[in-house]
Amino acid sequence: MKKLISIDEAVNMIHDGMTIMVGGFLGCKNPFRMIDALIEKGVKDITLIANDTAFPEVGLGKLIVNKQIKKLITSHIGTNKETGNQMNAGELEVELVPQGTLAERIRAGGAGLGGILTPTGLGTVVEERKEIIEVDGKKYLLEKPLKADIALIVGKKVDKKGNIQYNKATRNFNPLMATAAETVIVEADEVVEVGEIDQDNVMTPGIFVDYIVGGAK
Repeated sequence: MKKLISIDEAVNMIHDGMTIMVGGFLGCKNPFRMIDALIEKGVKDITLIANDTAFPEVGLGKLIVNKQIKKLITSHIGTNKETGNQMNAGELEVELVPQGTLAERIRAGGAGLGGILTPTGLGTVVEERKEIIEVDGKKYLLEKPLKADIALIVGKKVDKKGNIQYNKATRNFNPLMATAAETVIVEADEVVEVGEIDQDNVMTPGIFVDYIVGGAK
């Protein structure tokens, strides 16, 4: 299967109402080119799973400003005042999830687990409408797995089979999200031939990657 595709081909796979995971941390290695293409296409009513919504003028923040997101599952919205404004106005449904719990819910989705048990959030608003399970005399919240129709991730170097190398902290949520979506599209800073990435530096194996957007594509 041909994995290298154009940005237009990638964005044409994304439709109104889909659930999308997007890697990045406060705009650090959001898939900027694909986000700009989504804005141009005007895809709407998206359920977005991401660590945060960056800043109003950066990455995912622009999708919020453009009101293309219907529901947001995230751990942090404080750097984007527009996210808070839309939430308070009832225009955007926001599910706030502790960051570690968010990561583990995505990991559970990728691993095919039924959920995770965590004490984080007990006795707070986080536990509202959630099942509490007792194990060996200790109480835990059952946090259900997260999956998506499409994951949009970013890699520093990606070979033509989809093997990915990340650069330092830009790894963030990208490897987890690559396991937890039906279709995974990676935006590559650089596309290289198979074998040009040292095997020890492959951080996401190509088996998880469906399509690659990179270079002049």
